[in-house]
Amino acid sequence: MIVNLHEKGWEIIYHRAHALLAAQIAGHWHPELRPQRWLETIAAISHHDDLEKEWEGNHLTPAGAPRDFTLEKDIDLEGLQKLTKNSRYRGRWVAMIISMHTSFLNEGRRGESPEIDKFLDEQLENQKQWCKELNVTKDEAAKAYAFFQWCDRISLILCNHEIPEGASSVEDANDFRALEIAKDIDGQRYDIHQHSDGNITVTPWAFKEDKFTVRVEASYLDQLQFKDNDELASALQKAPIKTLEWTFAK
Repeated sequence: MIVNLHEKGWEIIYHRAHALLAAQIAGHWHPELRPQRWLETIAAISHHDDLEKEWEGNHLTPAGAPRDFTLEKDIDLEGLQKLTKNSRYRGRWVAMIISMHTSFLNEGRRGESPEIDKFLDEQLENQKQWCKELNVTKDEAAKAYAFFQWCDRISLILCNHEIPEGASSVEDANDFRALEIAKDIDGQRYDIHQHSDGNITVTPWAFKEDKFTVRVEASYLDQLQFKDNDELASALQKAPIKTLEWTFAK
């Protein structure tokens, strides 16, 4: 889960909600820039965090606070195996994209154990096989995954409230503070910043519409510490929910 400190306690955004936000953003992408199998790629974006189950396991820090996903150190190999296996039921394209994401996140752990190495090797073999079966090139798959990464990254920027405030007028547009989202497969850099009216701008603009709104739900806890995960899960079930909105404008 994504955990943000707020004035009364914790703001919690579930990973599945973050993935849905990423898929919403993907849905507004300009048709001329869309990768192959665009809708299937959106399905992969929407479901790539299905492994995360905030109501199961331990999601507390040693101090008893809700644990942000960036603090996770251990690899859930069994869970990753289930995720990559189950994604196949949505089709090979979805499975391939999610497998590529799993490789991206975990290749740095190669060498930690024979089990991890075997899992990572299996992912690379699966990706190669699916590309062949789907008659797509490695570059075409890479373009789709780069789009996946871009949408995932911008959703995390929004959920973590990382957007820098930008220019308030055309005259001082060169002075705005921008945050890099990511580069596409061709090396094009995309930046994000917020205008004084609260609207979000991405440079260069890559969406079909000149203006659109996306949303995610967040839960709010006023209790700072919890004795165990059951107490946290119970509190989250009862927590007030607020819909966060961002309007993107060209």
